[in-house]
Amino acid sequence: MLKMKAGNRPLMPVAEALAAVLDGAATLPEEIVALEDAFRRTLSRDVASLRTQPPDAMSAMDGYAVRLADAKADARLKVIGESAAGKPFQQPVGPGEAVRIFTGGVVPPGAETVVIQEDTGREGDTVILAETMLTPRHIRRAGSDFREGDVLLRQGTRLTDRDLSLAASMNHPRLPVHRRPRVAILATGDELVMPGSTPGPGQIVFSNAYALAALARAEGAEVIDLGIARDTIEDTARAVRQARDFKADILVSTGGASVGDHDVVKDALESEGVAMSFWKIALRPGKPMMHGRLGPMKVIGLPGNPVSSYVCGFIFMVPLIRAMSGCTVVHHLLEAAALGVALPQNDHRQEYLRARCGLREDGMPVAIPVDHQDSSLLGNLSVADVLIVRPPHAPATPPGARCTIIRLPA
Repeated sequence: MLKMKAGNRPLMPVAEALAAVLDGAATLPEEIVALEDAFRRTLSRDVASLRTQPPDAMSAMDGYAVRLADAKADARLKVIGESAAGKPFQQPVGPGEAVRIFTGGVVPPGAETVVIQEDTGREGDTVILAETMLTPRHIRRAGSDFREGDVLLRQGTRLTDRDLSLAASMNHPRLPVHRRPRVAILATGDELVMPGSTPGPGQIVFSNAYALAALARAEGAEVIDLGIARDTIEDTARAVRQARDFKADILVSTGGASVGDHDVVKDALESEGVAMSFWKIALRPGKPMMHGRLGPMKVIGLPGNPVSSYVCGFIFMVPLIRAMSGCTVVHHLLEAAALGVALPQNDHRQEYLRARCGLREDGMPVAIPVDHQDSSLLGNLSVADVLIVRPPHAPATPPGARCTIIRLPA
């Protein structure tokens, strides 16, 4: 394992650091929520349908419901009624008879096919068919979508907008989901001022928490804003106590994680009893990152540079939220792509290059790193849509070579 220059402490590989973050990440308890509150929540158990859909055979078109034996060209059939959505025709259809039917109408007893309106003519109570049908058509059979008792939504599913529509159709007004993780976000730094302020000498406008909060909310978490702590152990420790009092499941700090005289986060965390599992990892951007635990609360200390903060939050915080939410899929999806440019040999740290992604003519994704990978450049991060993942000591790589990418949230 590689050594740091300061203190001769080894840098933890990214995979080991992520395993440490996820270790002991217990799934949060179940709660029952209204359907409209279930978006992006994770199901705590399987959900079976309470009904059959469609409940009856229904017409897929406007036209006439007839017996298949009567569906002949030039046949003249007596129209005995009509069936519209929500207004079924109850009597059976006999020989030489037809029922005017509309899309979504229940197919009456005895009818076996629907002749579309465009293939008919009408004379009073008589419909004249224009073509012969050899097989039943334009009918949605009962249960063709799903049947009562079918398990259509599985435990661990993170509910999408389509899932909510399905659950409603299954006649579920409420769903069993895991409680949302509570993520407390703390900024540290004497130099930080809020957006809309006029920065003084040496001050910068704070931005990190907005991206981190958006990442957390997109994963279904509840976000607690702890504001900005000054660069003192006392002020930072006070915020840690606030996170504990709020019963946060995850405390995410940003800034103060390096080794300078004003980087006090590690000392403040330890002063409050946080058991640290690592500080410093073999990652670019984001080497000065920390992780620990205070009772049931997980603690992630992110770097202050905005790009480092975002990348580390994406790589570590997001999987942790997913694990605590009960998601079946926790890790980011790795995809193969082709490099759009040559890359030099990598050093001892795993690298996450911000890049834009296009497509070759054969459909293969092509990843082109943005200019200037400095961890302070938010403009370049904003235009990136993927991260190129380069392992430690990756050799120099020519254009067109295979690489691994992770897609950033859209």
